[in-house]
Amino acid sequence: MKKTLLYFSFLVFGATYAQDCSELFISEYVEGTGNDKAIEIYNPTGATINLSGYTVERYSNGNSNTTAGGVLNLTGSIAPYSTFVIVNGQTTGTGSSPAASPALQALADQLDGAYPAPTYMNGNDAIGLFKNGVMIDLFGKSGDASIATAQSWSDEFPYDGSVGAWWTKDQTLIRKANVVKGVTVNPDPFIVTTEWDSLPKDTWTELGQHTCDCFVGIDELASKVSFVVYPNPSQNGKTMVSASIGIDKIELLNVLGQVIATEVKNGSVISTEIGTAAFEKGMYTVRIYFVNSEIAQSNLVIQ
Repeated sequence: MKKTLLYFSFLVFGATYAQDCSELFISEYVEGTGNDKAIEIYNPTGATINLSGYTVERYSNGNSNTTAGGVLNLTGSIAPYSTFVIVNGQTTGTGSSPAASPALQALADQLDGAYPAPTYMNGNDAIGLFKNGVMIDLFGKSGDASIATAQSWSDEFPYDGSVGAWWTKDQTLIRKANVVKGVTVNPDPFIVTTEWDSLPKDTWTELGQHTCDCFVGIDELASKVSFVVYPNPSQNGKTMVSASIGIDKIELLNVLGQVIATEVKNGSVISTEIGTAAFEKGMYTVRIYFVNSEIAQSNLVIQ
C-alpha cells in the first residue's frame, strides 16, 4: 500500500482566548438513576492545572452552607483544554442506596467518597467548585428556601420546580460552549437554561470531553508553527512528528482526554518518532508543545 504523508490542520493555543478562560469550571452534571451521578470539570486554559486546593462541595437541599452536603478534595491535575470527571464512588448497594454503575465509574478520574459526598446530589442540591476556599463556580443556588422541599429547579418562573419542566433532576446537563468562566456570585434566581443544555437521563456519552469557545479554531488564528503527524493511521507501531521549530514535549491522549504517554524533548529536535505499538486500536490525540510556548494538536488513528 502506498504511504501518504498527511498534513493536518491544527489548533494553536496560548495568546488567543475568548474573554476570561482563566479558571476551572463545571462543564457537565449527571443526575441519573440511583447513585449514577457525576460532575465534570473543564480546564479552559493553555496550562496544566494542579488540583491541590480545589474542592467540590454540595449545598444539600439548597442549604446556605455545605456542612450537610459533603466536601471532596480533588487530586491530580487537568491538562490544557481537558476535563476531569468525578463519579459517585459507592460500589455496594445498601437498601435504598444502590451502587453506582461500574460503567459510569470506569469513566472517572476520581471517585467520590462516602455519603454525604457531593455526588449524592439530587435535583435540589447546589454544587460549588472552590479554589483555596474561594468559590469559582456554582451550579444551582445556595440558600434557596423555595427549593428546600422541592425536587428540582425548573425552566419557568419562579424556577423552583412548581412550574415548567424539571431540569436538575433525572437529567444530564452540558455547559453551553459560550460559557467561558464559572458563576462566582450566588444567582437570584437560578435560571438553568441560561448556561446549560439538557440531555436525557443516564446519558454519559459526553463525559470526558467538552466543547468550549476558549478552545479556538484555526480560522481565528494566524499560524506560526507548521507540523505534520504521519503516517496516519499509525503503521507498524510507529508515528513520526515533524515541525518547523523545536519540540519541547509530545503527549498522547486517549478519547477521555487523559494523557497516557509523554515524551520530553526540551526543544532538542524538530522531528521525532513516537511508539504506538503498546496502545489499543482507536482514536487518540497527539498534543505537541513547542519551544515558543505554543501548543498544537491533531487526531491520530492507531490500527
